[in-house]
Amino acid sequence: MSDFSDAPGVVALAAAGVSVAALVWAALLTVRVRRLRADQRAILASGQADLVEHAAGLQEAFVELQTRSEALAEQLEHRMGEAEHRLDGALAYRSLVRYDAFGELTGHQSTTIALLDAEHNGVVLSAIANRDTARLYCKQVIGGEGEIELSPEESEAVRLALAGEIGSHTLD
Repeated sequence: MSDFSDAPGVVALAAAGVSVAALVWAALLTVRVRRLRADQRAILASGQADLVEHAAGLQEAFVELQTRSEALAEQLEHRMGEAEHRLDGALAYRSLVRYDAFGELTGHQSTTIALLDAEHNGVVLSAIANRDTARLYCKQVIGGEGEIELSPEESEAVRLALAGEIGSHTLD
């Protein structure tokens, strides 16, 4: 018999040491993998899928959510465009001017109202009143200018409306 001092004995001892170290290393790795799986089960709660499957499921859900969000954003952009188009036709500028059309002492009974949209299109309504009668005139305004020549009071009403001066104004 050989004692372990010759070459085959040393090789056998070294191989036994390496195998014991590998066995200890494998046992250590097994314990760590079990802990990792337990931690995954604690995170995933269901315990049915591992972390990779869970991450793949999250990626699919994220892609679906992104697709739905993009579709919703496109739909909202379309609706916003429609709303902006409708608002462009709504009244954006208005003013009211009171004056004495006939120079009488009855007060400022005549009134002109300018009603314009965002593109400065609209109408000017004038109610000319004296003691016995009242007349109503309507003139179309396109681009801030009267389609028919505007009276000084009507021009003033359009000017005040476009200047943003809201309220009743009295001309002397």
